[in-house]
Amino acid sequence: MEGKKLTMREAILDPKVTSITWELVPGRGAVGKTIDEVLECAEHAAKDPRIHGITLTDNPSGRPAILPYNLALEVKNIGIDPLIHFTCKDKNRNSIQSDLYAFERSGLECLLVMTGDYQTDGYKGQAQRVFDIDPVHTVKLISDMNKGERVGKTVYPPTHFFQGAVVSPFKRTEAEQVTQYYKLIKKVKAGAEFIITQVGYDPRKFEELRMFMESNDIKVPLIGNVYMLSYPVAKMMYENKLPGCVVSETMLRYVDEERGKFSRPRDAQLLRSAEMYAVMKGLRYDGINIGGHGMKYEDFCFILEKGEELSKNWQEIAEKYQAVHNDGTFFYYYEKKEDSIWNSEKPVDLDKTEEKRTYLDYKLMHLLHVLVLSKHAPLYKPARWAMKMLDDSPLKGIYTKVEHLAKVLTNNCKQCGDCAMPERSFLCPMSVCPKQQRNGPCGGSYNGWCEVYPDKQKCIYVMAYDRLKSAGDKEKLQRDYIPPYDAALYKTASEINFFCGRDFMSRKEYIEDINKVDHL
Repeated sequence: MEGKKLTMREAILDPKVTSITWELVPGRGAVGKTIDEVLECAEHAAKDPRIHGITLTDNPSGRPAILPYNLALEVKNIGIDPLIHFTCKDKNRNSIQSDLYAFERSGLECLLVMTGDYQTDGYKGQAQRVFDIDPVHTVKLISDMNKGERVGKTVYPPTHFFQGAVVSPFKRTEAEQVTQYYKLIKKVKAGAEFIITQVGYDPRKFEELRMFMESNDIKVPLIGNVYMLSYPVAKMMYENKLPGCVVSETMLRYVDEERGKFSRPRDAQLLRSAEMYAVMKGLRYDGINIGGHGMKYEDFCFILEKGEELSKNWQEIAEKYQAVHNDGTFFYYYEKKEDSIWNSEKPVDLDKTEEKRTYLDYKLMHLLHVLVLSKHAPLYKPARWAMKMLDDSPLKGIYTKVEHLAKVLTNNCKQCGDCAMPERSFLCPMSVCPKQQRNGPCGGSYNGWCEVYPDKQKCIYVMAYDRLKSAGDKEKLQRDYIPPYDAALYKTASEINFFCGRDFMSRKEYIEDINKVDHL
């Protein structure tokens, strides 16, 4: 096969090239059929100049599997770039940085940063959750390392990572979708160099994301996700058993009916993937990431070749999938064009979409902070004097317990000591969010519900958006960056920490640092 093979970085950054990556899912265990199949696929891909990288997942569905690091080394030695799913779960910030040192030394430069699926089955029971820092923090950490990490007076040599991030444009509710886009802006400000979508089948939503990025001057490559969808997997996506991957009820019905029209169900899956590939090309996506259970090299080639063939008819294909997917339950960020499936250039007026509610607890907490707990508050100086006196007093321990009890009763406080509630409409991301996301939602929410507690607990960022929207300040969720919490403050009084200059709220240089960054 002729043609110069570009590296993944070269292909993604070249506006004249549609980058192509092949997503593979290593299985459980160190050896076996699934591992052999990953390496076999990599060998085929290495010889094909149309394929620029192999994407390797990290413990999908929260179950243990071989680390992508080990396979990435083997894939690289075969002769093709690996794109490692670099999740923020199962390890604290020090472990994350240790992994990054190992990647840099091994020449593994391409990373896709994401939250990761919530931990499920493990050895002798469910694994303990570990979500120390979120994707915005991790992207910023990698950006800082790429500039040359400074520790005290020592400056370490710059690393060479090429990092991307993930966004879902396929949310059903306004609060879910808008906060996804708010977090996208933060990821790019922090240093994400390309964006990949989660899995979905709504052409208008794919267009919406591209339009949102263009209208907000987000100048990084955008890569669409194409998944070879079987009926069993579609059913799992519809039931939210694969968090973040979206199949509507009407799409599920279509997949079910479609498989009876082909002598081999896999042929329907392959054709659908090629059709979605054609839609991505038509919508001017910069790259396409292709995956699917049990996909062989011959299947991958069919999708590429048939997708190119169908791309001249991409609008007709898009109209078909829009009719199939749209069951009337999805929020769209832009108003629809008349007599068309596509978006107009006019965003929906978010101030008129829902009736505003009054949140009395939010108003009371906000009033307290306006009066006392901000540096411009009228009672700030006397409160600071009192707290500094208390900090050196034998009564400090008693005050800490009283503060914790009060916050448990009012805010379900975890007593992290580095309080982010004022920035999140007085909801605690450390106790309410199972993944402890401080800068926006993960991709797993479903119909406004938390991925981990569906039908029991709303996503904290859905609740925060509604509260801030009622107060006329929903953009606060986009505007305010919250740094990683300082674990040294655990089980201490957050109000004393604030007035004594120990928490992030009193160290605004962290927030100002990221807001000064202009990657957009």
